[in-house]
Amino acid sequence: MDAQEQGWQDTSGRQVVHLDLDSFFVSVERLQNSALLGKPVIIGGSSDRGVVSSCSYEARRFGVSSAMPMKLARQLCPEAVCIRGDMDLYSKYSDMVTDVIAEKAPLFEKASVDEHFLDVTGMDRFFGTVQWTRELRATLIRETGLPVSFGLSVNKTVAKMATSEGKPNGERMVSEKEVKPFLWPLSIRKIPMIGEKTYMKLRSMGISIIQTLGAVPPEMLESVMGSNGRVLWLKANGIDHAPVEPYSERKSLSAETTFDKDTTDTDNIRRLLIKMVEELCFTLRKEEKLTSCVTIKIRYSDFDTRTMQKKIAYTSLDHVIMEVATELFTRLYTRRMLIRLIGVKLSGLVHGMQQIQLFDDTQRKASLYTAIDRMKQRFGDDCIGRACG
Repeated sequence: MDAQEQGWQDTSGRQVVHLDLDSFFVSVERLQNSALLGKPVIIGGSSDRGVVSSCSYEARRFGVSSAMPMKLARQLCPEAVCIRGDMDLYSKYSDMVTDVIAEKAPLFEKASVDEHFLDVTGMDRFFGTVQWTRELRATLIRETGLPVSFGLSVNKTVAKMATSEGKPNGERMVSEKEVKPFLWPLSIRKIPMIGEKTYMKLRSMGISIIQTLGAVPPEMLESVMGSNGRVLWLKANGIDHAPVEPYSERKSLSAETTFDKDTTDTDNIRRLLIKMVEELCFTLRKEEKLTSCVTIKIRYSDFDTRTMQKKIAYTSLDHVIMEVATELFTRLYTRRMLIRLIGVKLSGLVHGMQQIQLFDDTQRKASLYTAIDRMKQRFGDDCIGRACG
């Protein structure tokens, strides 16, 4: 037992693991093509106006980062191998990892396509949480071939930050007594919820490291940044009471409409499907979630109910899901009789941002989605929509 593991044994209270697949998309591509090993790799849109979805550590050394325009990424790292990306393949490997974790872990949350949280509180009495987590990591690496890092600490925030410090393909344990000594020397950029705008605002206040942020009175942060200010103060002090949410494939969003009069007007039904999908996708993006399964439901006038579903690559984009929904409806509507009800459900939800799907889409399309979502958030869901809906 090493010194760090020995120190962990004295920890009481919650024990949370954060598992992260290092450079996930790149790692999957390297499994398909070993010639990519050791080379700078960029995953993203094929056009200059596309965006970087993921990049290897070798590319990061040149200043390449996620969400960067592909044109700039190529300029920074001209020798990089650029790959358009295959979300279907990445979803397959993400599900493989989840299946392994589901078989081993007592309680886990799939936080995104490449991240999982596990609550292993109390397991140290039987197995030793450090050793158990190491064995799980070894199993994941053996069965999927993907590099995995993990952080183990007293809550989700510290565990996630511990993982970042343990990368690449490593581990980091932070016991309860080590939380502040671990956090406080780090840059405020390391706190998961701090984006560029928040970072610049905090820097304008003279705050650059977590220790300084943690020492600011929470009331002051709240007056400057609203409710997020107090959340930031809590995280800077290593406080996070958020539970590990049990993962379930049944998590879903759905919408359905019962017609005032039974109908066979398929054109109108398709327009209604598009409108429902548009509304559900807006909710997905607002809650920062992605779906991996689309289900269409039809109830005929004789109350016979039929459903059909299709697994898809994780996404929250209207145009992708609309195509699947209308395809499923065409395949499902076979009786050619009056329809009483139509419904659509999006399931297999995980947390994630829509940008990971933008391999073929330009910055202009990404900006369009962002602008539409902002208008809906400001003026209401029905303020704008597709003409075909």
